[in-house]
Amino acid sequence: MTQLTDVRPPIGAGPALSSPAPLRPTLDIGPNDRMRGWLVTIFLTAIAAVTRFTNLNYPTDADTPVFDEKHYAPQAWQLLHGGGVEDNPAYGLIVHPPVGKQMIALGEALFGYTPLGWRFTAALSGCLIILLVIRITRRMTRSTMLGGAAGILLIADGTTFVSSRIGMLDIFQALFVLGAFGCLIVDRDEMLARMARVYAEGRSTLSPYGPRLGVRWWRFGAGLLLGLACGTKWSGMYFIAFFGLMSVAFDIAARRRYRVPQPWAGALVRDVGPALYALVAIPLLVYLATYAGWFAGEDSYDRYSVGNAVGTGGTWSWIPDALRSLWHNQGESLKFHEGLTNSAGNHHPWESKPWSWPMSLRPMLYYYADTGSTGCGKQVCVKAVMLIGTPAIWWLSLPMLAWGIWRVATRRDWRYAAMLAGYGAGLLPWFLTLDRQMYYFYAVPMAPFLVMGLALVLGDILGPAPILRIPGGHRFLVAGERQSLGLLLVSLYLALVIANFIWLWPILTALPITTDSWHDHLWLPSWR
Repeated sequence: MTQLTDVRPPIGAGPALSSPAPLRPTLDIGPNDRMRGWLVTIFLTAIAAVTRFTNLNYPTDADTPVFDEKHYAPQAWQLLHGGGVEDNPAYGLIVHPPVGKQMIALGEALFGYTPLGWRFTAALSGCLIILLVIRITRRMTRSTMLGGAAGILLIADGTTFVSSRIGMLDIFQALFVLGAFGCLIVDRDEMLARMARVYAEGRSTLSPYGPRLGVRWWRFGAGLLLGLACGTKWSGMYFIAFFGLMSVAFDIAARRRYRVPQPWAGALVRDVGPALYALVAIPLLVYLATYAGWFAGEDSYDRYSVGNAVGTGGTWSWIPDALRSLWHNQGESLKFHEGLTNSAGNHHPWESKPWSWPMSLRPMLYYYADTGSTGCGKQVCVKAVMLIGTPAIWWLSLPMLAWGIWRVATRRDWRYAAMLAGYGAGLLPWFLTLDRQMYYFYAVPMAPFLVMGLALVLGDILGPAPILRIPGGHRFLVAGERQSLGLLLVSLYLALVIANFIWLWPILTALPITTDSWHDHLWLPSWR
């Protein structure tokens, strides 16, 4: 038996949050095993670093970038040596904002124009994502065990693994989005703590709208990170919309919980304005700041559109020429993206649609070589890197989502609602533009929310531990039959995920395998 120091029920676990009246004015905002929590986090992040950084400079295309690295690695080098400006000599338009390429440039500044250089910050970001998933899941579930389980799942996820080992943009967007989500989870806890103090002092009903919640630095931090997400790819705007609604929903729930007479109106009056500032205005300013090099450059692409491609007069002539030129540049980029449609004849053999992403039904082949390949004991060997979600993880996405929706609908479980907000922001908006050419790597930001959802399900399988109370005030945790069975099932599932990841390892890292083994790894026709 293990002695417990605190057995108060965690806030937000099921129906406790649906009640408008709190059970107590104090809050249990996290597990009390701080040291163990950090030891687990550091240990799992170190394992992630080993998997992400080992042999990071392989494979290449004759020592040059592979797949879309061919765009971003040279553009990052141009940013590094061209005064923060991409000259982009081989293409007619620069189609993505600069942050992701600036991140790649940091690695190239350290290690030069080498595979390690253009992949270093991607691998570092992949490790940071795992650290954040562990800490965020731990905070949401109040369980170091479930935080560690989420970290193990993400370590063994093929999608984030491959994305961490290639110099492309998606892993950076996933990092910024996840960081913003974590900031909003901490902000939620802090606002509940403030409301608890106000309630304890009897001030929660002095105004029908409830109290003002003061400066919210964590939400401000979320805005900064969302600006960087948009500065990596425009799809970061979807997360602004979903996270903004999620943050206001947290505020409404907090006001209801602490008996504010008009919680909805209170949130509208007290919270919506500051939320728009932190989660809309701040990201916009950060986005503009990411173009500092473009504004300063004399030869930036489209920098002097006003007076050339754009007239100097008109309705918007009061706006500074630099901003109008940037607006023109963004419009040209938008036209490029809008023109990449199937109806216009744009097709790619590995493109996919969003309905296939939750189960990773149409992965992406980044690298393939079978000519002159050796090392597998046969005359012809296959070396391949495929962006693919580990089936033991991704094939459970639909049941997990169904269970999460059920928990939100029947138990008002905020943890599942928050996970669904992040997952939905990465998936649902893409259904609005189905004619557009799309690829599975767009789903990379969904992966952290997928494993968080699975960790929540694992927590439900484990169930709440019963407490045996002994006279004298001592409290002991007693593992019952259900808990033992649940722990066995969770352990077996994590072992299955790790085994599945090991099986996929050769086609995630371009290890030489026989042609027969290559075909054995392609389980579904849609993987071919």
